[in-house]
Amino acid sequence: MASSSPNIVVFFTDQQRWDTVGTYGNPLGLTPNLDRFAGRGTLFEHAFTCQPVCGPARSAVQTGLYPTTTGCFRNGVPLPASATTLADHLRAAGYRTGYIGKWHLAGKEPVPAEQRGGYEYWLAANALEFTSDAYRTVVYNRASEAVHLPGYRVDALTDAAIRYIADNAGHPFLLFLSFLEPHHQNHRDDYPAPDVYRDAYHGRWLPPDLASLGGSAAQHLGGYLGMVKRLDEAFGRILDALESLRMTDDTVVLYTCDHGNHFKTRNDEYKRSCHESSIRIPMALGGGPFRSGGRRPELVSLIDVAPTLLDAAGVGVPEGMQGRSLLPMVQRSLTDWPNEVLIQISESQVGRAIRTSRWKYSVSAPGLNGYQVMSADEYVEEFLYDLQADPYELTNLAGLSSHAELSLRLRRRLLTKMREAGEPEAVIHPHQPAREGGQRRIWPEEMPLE
Repeated sequence: MASSSPNIVVFFTDQQRWDTVGTYGNPLGLTPNLDRFAGRGTLFEHAFTCQPVCGPARSAVQTGLYPTTTGCFRNGVPLPASATTLADHLRAAGYRTGYIGKWHLAGKEPVPAEQRGGYEYWLAANALEFTSDAYRTVVYNRASEAVHLPGYRVDALTDAAIRYIADNAGHPFLLFLSFLEPHHQNHRDDYPAPDVYRDAYHGRWLPPDLASLGGSAAQHLGGYLGMVKRLDEAFGRILDALESLRMTDDTVVLYTCDHGNHFKTRNDEYKRSCHESSIRIPMALGGGPFRSGGRRPELVSLIDVAPTLLDAAGVGVPEGMQGRSLLPMVQRSLTDWPNEVLIQISESQVGRAIRTSRWKYSVSAPGLNGYQVMSADEYVEEFLYDLQADPYELTNLAGLSSHAELSLRLRRRLLTKMREAGEPEAVIHPHQPAREGGQRRIWPEEMPLE
């Protein structure tokens, strides 16, 4: 019998492409535990980050607010003291709260108590990629003391998480388990898989965008996939711990990620672009009301995580949250789910994008520094992709006269989404006319509704 106040475990990875997961079509068998979990729970087939940068994405997950609302629009901006987080809401409802792993929402290391987002139990580092290495895990406890955890980093954090789960059995809790993997190890630009998988996946699989665009995949993809494999093994260990403690029925588990990875194909690093490789993420929920939810085709976002988990816990969703609970959709009691998601892009540019079930439309503010400026008054169209004909976004349609009406409609929809997110009024200028391909046209029924 599921509890009316279920435990909540968030298994949060960093920089994981959606197509590394078997249930999304990956052929390598990397994720049998996640695949099985998703098959028994609820899989979101089209899940997206609302900001493809670590800190901003995490601010949205913790608050249910867009990064431009909290001010955490780039890395290095602490979560405001005035922000009310997932942990704050659940603590007020009687939950214990614990955070293990990477935080990336503070202004210093170790993270001071007032910048921990309301989490009581603390075993974390603000920038785990700088405090630790693959086989040297260093985090900080509640007293800000350095703690060295043995084992490969994924295993070390998982061991700590299982101890937390066992120690808090019998009382409702929120555990947010946040890994660095499969993010790169910054100081040497490397993807260090556990030794047993170091060479296991080199040359085994290459998605079409990387096959076409190159980037750093030849050097990095094998190690990256080995990291994904170990993450799935860790996820299986968490599920096994819940089963052994007879907590499966009383625990909602979320598996998701902050953003994807384009392997230096779209700009000179790994994310911070509008492309599917940057923004599309794995997302599955299980336990409690998410058992047997099936495969959901709707477009969902990280902005929806906080309201969903509060709803599942029986805690009222604050009116100010900008995401929506996924629970009514899963329970088939909601039929008006939006047909687009908003993506805010910082650091590499001041950019905005809208992703519908078929189209991707992206704009940027020329001449502005994405580290210094949060939003703009004027943008210029940059990308338009037909995801039905071109799912790996290899042909930019922006500026084609055949797609001018489509661009106009998507422009209006993007501006509406920006207003709904609380952004200032802006103008979007059309793309410069592009060389015509001669064979492109859009039937009237293919146009998105205005």
